[in-house]
Amino acid sequence: MNTDFNRVMQKLCGAAICAALLTSTSIAREKPNPLESARQVKTDVAGLNAPAQILVDVWGIPHIYAGNEHDLFFLQGFNAARDRLWQIDLWRKRGLGLLAKDFGQAYVEQDKALRLFLYRGDMNAEWAAYGPKAKTYAEAFVAGINAYVADVRAGKRPLPIEFRIAGTMPDPWTAEDVVRIRSHGLTRNVASEVKRSLVACAAGLEADRFRVKLEPAWTTKIPDGLDPCTVPKAVLAPYDLATRPVAFAAPKDQKAALAHDPDKFLTEADQQRDTIGSNNWVIAASRTATGRPILANDPHREHSVPSLRYIVGLNAPGLSVIGAGEPALPGISIGHNGTIAFGLTIFNVDQEDLYVYGLNPENPNQYRYGSGWEDMRIVREKEQVKGEADRDLELKFTRHGPVIYVDDAGKRAFAVRSIWFEPGTSAYFGSSDYMTAKDWNGFLAAMRRWGAPSENQVYADTRGNIGWVAAGKTPRRANYDGLMPVPGDGRYEWKDFLSLDDLPKAYQPKQGFLATANQMNLPADYPVAERKVGFEWADSARWQRITEVLSANNKVTLADAMDLQNDDTAMLGRRLVKLLQPLSSDDANVKKGLELLKPWDARDAADSAAAAVFEVWIANHLGPVLLKTTAPKAVDLIAPEASSISAVVAYLESPDAALGSDPAAGRDQVLRESLGAAVADVAGKLGADSSTWRWGRLHVAKFDHALMPLADKATAAQLSVGPLAFGGAANVPRAATYRRSDYQLLSGASFRMVLDVGNWDASRTINTPGQSGDPFSGHYRDLAPLWATGQYVPLLYSRPAVEAATAEAITLTPR
Repeated sequence: MNTDFNRVMQKLCGAAICAALLTSTSIAREKPNPLESARQVKTDVAGLNAPAQILVDVWGIPHIYAGNEHDLFFLQGFNAARDRLWQIDLWRKRGLGLLAKDFGQAYVEQDKALRLFLYRGDMNAEWAAYGPKAKTYAEAFVAGINAYVADVRAGKRPLPIEFRIAGTMPDPWTAEDVVRIRSHGLTRNVASEVKRSLVACAAGLEADRFRVKLEPAWTTKIPDGLDPCTVPKAVLAPYDLATRPVAFAAPKDQKAALAHDPDKFLTEADQQRDTIGSNNWVIAASRTATGRPILANDPHREHSVPSLRYIVGLNAPGLSVIGAGEPALPGISIGHNGTIAFGLTIFNVDQEDLYVYGLNPENPNQYRYGSGWEDMRIVREKEQVKGEADRDLELKFTRHGPVIYVDDAGKRAFAVRSIWFEPGTSAYFGSSDYMTAKDWNGFLAAMRRWGAPSENQVYADTRGNIGWVAAGKTPRRANYDGLMPVPGDGRYEWKDFLSLDDLPKAYQPKQGFLATANQMNLPADYPVAERKVGFEWADSARWQRITEVLSANNKVTLADAMDLQNDDTAMLGRRLVKLLQPLSSDDANVKKGLELLKPWDARDAADSAAAAVFEVWIANHLGPVLLKTTAPKAVDLIAPEASSISAVVAYLESPDAALGSDPAAGRDQVLRESLGAAVADVAGKLGADSSTWRWGRLHVAKFDHALMPLADKATAAQLSVGPLAFGGAANVPRAATYRRSDYQLLSGASFRMVLDVGNWDASRTINTPGQSGDPFSGHYRDLAPLWATGQYVPLLYSRPAVEAATAEAITLTPR
């Protein structure tokens, strides 16, 4: 075997898996029916038009084969319910604001918040925005879900254990449910607008430079008519409730679990610039060892069990795609068909604004607009509440969006405007359009309709072409920049939306590869003042490392791409270690820190003592010490944010008079003081003997099901996966963001994919902790150990290869 194949094989765990991979093609040739060794399941399904098959491979990936498109998407929904019924049912109930019906009065406020952010516009315009087949796909998909739900409710199929724990039943869907739900979409900068107002009020707008570095270089100002001190810290409470996952708790803990903590929310929202993102890259055939393009993608989202992503193969006459999507949506968003491959990362368009209104003292349901008063639109709805009488909900909307806060004393109201309220912006649903494209022009046509979330879409095809396009509904703000709340009186309006041609793209680049990692990637000559796309991006550290590695390799292999997805090199670490090189100290803790970090290779490896010191240092010590000197009035607002490390490092490299008459000396004192505190912190957690310190002792992955607080002890243990020692961190390619209080993983690349474009069966993937949502399935946790150690499984595409690796063959017939 060649060297690259050996390296790929080393990433596959266990003799059975390796044997299946090695012998799959020979089995397919030698056995008349390679499915004979698979477990055979036969079932009839109401609503299916013709016989079909689902082949579940040894890694839990279902490959659906149907005779027509309706049956294909019907079975995608049916299979999602088969494997993830609790997850998708909760997604629907949460999204539509139906939680209190199942879980009681504690969820009434969250339901009200969720209903504020539903799409309430023209459904004809909504369906038309996604492309010609979007509605029929969604209708077939929910029909499949409903067929499974009906059987469960009738006792013909087992009720998943989660419903028994919660004391609920799954409900049927409508096609509109799929697209009207908006609050699962990735949020943008409205929380940052609030935080910037708080900083400006407390310490002046200049202090906000320590919180976030604006890119491209930009100086914002307080909008005319806005007093930042009138923006309440808790103004986004409904927005928080609408965008957070559902929390379950024992009755005595429910109030605390469901409460809005504005400090916690604003801090976590700011951290999302670096923690909720992705890496992707695409490499031209001229720079790969195979002579075929390679496309790699690892989206970074909050870790959960079941996982957010679900891998599935979809096959019917004229349609054959495989990859990952979200289990409650038809189609796939990251993967390939027979001709093209596609992957995405967040492109940080500013897609929302917070509006502030003056209220009519004589009528609190009117707000100032232009020279007069405008009526709020009031929607009244009933809400069912478990164990109680129905409640009346009153939802208020301005012309810009839902009213989320009313300051009665100050006669002000606040509303959020978001692209969510525009047709065609249900998150990721537009992937059902582009997944069937056959070439670059077809892909661009679908991207012209793409609404949300705004993405860097990378592309490759079997003819050797590669490309990148930034896509997403992008407001055109003519007279303001979107970085702070604005008066809602008509002076600050979205003029229209930028077209796809107004956003950057590249095709067949000279350098032979394209990479994105949520960094600011607007071209140097981009007309920023005219097209204010956005100014708040992830730190460029991940992208810098990816491009450094790809630039140095003219013969990239699949194994190289997998290694790069698991690369733990900290470019921010390199920069800070450079600042430490001239320093010395007689303090024992500072001395120990310098001894560990000066020779450090800047790798956040699980077995590294230096990595433990570095991450504890930047997470909890460096920022607060700097802020105490440079912006003491803002320290409580800015220092708690791990994401501010990007701005902090940039400032330390070019300190100014805020650090005193000798900025370099002041900077060095900040480095020493904060590093010594970090070393003492690590010693307190891992013991005094630094030879035993390891980053992986602090940094662990543990997947806890949301229902664990309601389960008995034995079931709760079955619902949990981990802990697993893990390397990486937020700003390295092996993205693994942690909770600053205990360094447990919160988010990162739960799904990874590396595609050999054209030789599809050689492609590799991983999805942690597993494909199934059933805690008693072998596929609930089987992929977690592989993921934690940087290993992958095959992403099989051809029918013979799938059949050779099939563990369960499900034959479905019409009922």
